[in-house]
This record gives sequence, C-alpha cells and structure tokens, in this order.
Amino acid sequence: MNWLTNFVRPKIRALVGPKKEIPDNLWEKCPGCSAMLFKRELEENLNVCRACGYHLKMDALRRLETLFDDGRYQELDVPKTLVDPLKFRDQKRYADRLKDARNKTGRRDAIIVGEGTMGGQKTVIAAFDFSFMGGSMGMGVGEAIVTAARRAVATKSALIVFPASGGARMQEGALSLMQMPRTIIAADEVKAAGLPYIVVLTDPTTGGVTASFAMVGDVHIAEKGAQIGFAGARVIESTIRETLPPGFQRAEYLMEHGMVDIVLERKDLRDTLVRILRLLKKESTGGGKAALLTGPVPHGARSAKRI
Repeated sequence: MNWLTNFVRPKIRALVGPKKEIPDNLWEKCPGCSAMLFKRELEENLNVCRACGYHLKMDALRRLETLFDDGRYQELDVPKTLVDPLKFRDQKRYADRLKDARNKTGRRDAIIVGEGTMGGQKTVIAAFDFSFMGGSMGMGVGEAIVTAARRAVATKSALIVFPASGGARMQEGALSLMQMPRTIIAADEVKAAGLPYIVVLTDPTTGGVTASFAMVGDVHIAEKGAQIGFAGARVIESTIRETLPPGFQRAEYLMEHGMVDIVLERKDLRDTLVRILRLLKKESTGGGKAALLTGPVPHGARSAKRI
C-alpha cells in the first residue's frame, strides 16, 4: 500500500497536473425555464436567456454602456442626503443596511445618472440598480431624479429613466413618500422645456415608483415580461376577492390595456430609443409630425399615434 501511495499516486498526479479550482459563479439558472446559462454568454446576450427569452435583471452600469454611443458617458454627481434621518431599526439598523448595500454594490444608492449621446442626440439617463435594497426609492433616489431632470433642462437633453424598484423605502418613512411629488415635478420641468421624457419600465416596477414619475412619461416602453403595478397581485386578489386574469401586471397585458405604448426585447431597445428621440426632436422643431403619424411602427407598438 505504501508503494501505491508513495510512488504510483505522485506519478499519476504529475502526469495529470494539479487540480484546478473551478469558480462557483460560472453559471446562472434562468428563472423562466430553469436552464443553466453560462454567465459569460448570458452577459454577451444582454442578460437575456437564449433558451426562452426571459429577461434577467441587468446591472445599471452595463445598461448605460449598452445605450450610449460607443458606451461612453459621464456619470453625474448627485447631492448627498442625510443618512438614517429617522434612526430607523427593525431586525437591523437602517444605517447598517445602507452600509451593507454600499459595500455589496460599490454605489451610494439605488440609482446611477449618466449623460452622453444616443444616436448623436444629447441624452441623460437615470438607471435603477435593483440589487441595492430592491431599488427602493428614498431621498437619495429622489435627489438623483431631480438632478437628472435639471441637467437635462440645462443641457437641452432628452431624459430617459429606467426604473427597477419595489417602491418607496420604508426605512425613511414620510421622507421617502415625499419623493413621489418631487419626481413628478422634476419630470414636468423636462416637459415644460419641450424636451422628451421617456420611461423604460423594467422588471419589477412597483409601488411608489409606479405611482409617480414612472407613469408620466411622453412615451412608455416596457421590457418583455416585466412586472409593472402598484400593489402585489396577491394583495389585490385578497382585497377584491376575485381571481386576476392571466398575465396580470405583466408588460404585454398592460400594453393591451393602454398603460404601455411599446413592449420590446432588450436587444431592440437602443435602436428604438434612438429612433423615437429623432422623431420627437423633429416634432419639437415642427417638422416631424407627419413622420410620427406615418413612419414605421416600432415592434410591439399599439399605434404610431401613441408615439
């Protein structure tokens, strides 16, 4: 036995080579079809499952890179807000939750604001990061939306917002609820300046975000299969004591019922946004109304007149 362990085994190991450590994060399971997806291929496909087309959540920085021309943009500084103004505590102190979220994501809050060009059109984009406390809207998010809107007005840029949120941040109480009217006023300032305000609804868009800036855009686009609503489906069913229809609160259902203008796959999003921005710019100068009414309808749109 000593001959096998002391002589034969080392020889075999020398021929085979050292055991390689295999990272445990190479694969991700698709929530739609349960297929195991190679992470690098998934990222190359914009976090969309090749097997069933399910749209997984997308990192905010990656989203900005795929939208701006040549992936180049300038991230805007957002004014800092008070940390834990209510000294809130549930199972854990809010200050500790914020610290954990910041360490995990490397971001100060659940949103990133960048400016650059899309198809040569000056654009400001605010993208939510769902991995930061579920994309919840507190004072920091409200301040970011206001900053994005004011920057768009100052530079005569279009404003595009990508919400992905579970709603208002309960740990900030009424202070988080006050961000609802603030963000609506910010969106109105962009519209009053005659600039496009477009909302791209991603999965999920719920709660106070849906009840504020996410539903007052000039154009509402939704990613395929995105959950969009205010209260959860189970809460609604228990309140009205009725079974909700299939696909309730999904992007396709909302488009059929007039709350969403276009439902798109992620790969088509940039080209469609660029086209809409060009058309809206033409209309703002008085030369594009005919194009808006008669031009080709983006895939999934209900009517060209809605654009």
